[in-house]
Amino acid sequence: MTSFLSHLTVDCANAYDLSEWWKPVLGYTDVPGDPNEPGHEECMIVDPDTGQQVLFIEVPDRKSTKNRLHLDLRPRPGSGGRDDELERLLDHGATQVADHRGIYGPGSGWVVLADPEGNEFCILRSQEEIDEQTRATQG
Repeated sequence: MTSFLSHLTVDCANAYDLSEWWKPVLGYTDVPGDPNEPGHEECMIVDPDTGQQVLFIEVPDRKSTKNRLHLDLRPRPGSGGRDDELERLLDHGATQVADHRGIYGPGSGWVVLADPEGNEFCILRSQEEIDEQTRATQG
């Protein structure tokens, strides 16, 4: 017997504000029929295509150290590459924590960002960028 991932839970200080920040980052929406509202201590968002859910839940503790678990985000097909997504997220209010682009050669790597509450996440290359680099090295 095995388990499956029901949803990802993010502990936070303000569930509504953080869920609102993440919705345009991921392209998620409120759960149909269960809108998130200011003051809610638990706010769920959902990917309208896959049904994957993220729950933001208020806790009294503040983030104090590096995340032990973090999200690795890849740009959706047709939405541009890693650097385009990086600019979009920085414009949206993400903070750049570390830049590991080019770490394994031209076009490789990722960038570490943080959301408004300091939760770290990474932006990776798009699948199109990976495929293009693979073709270039094999061609």
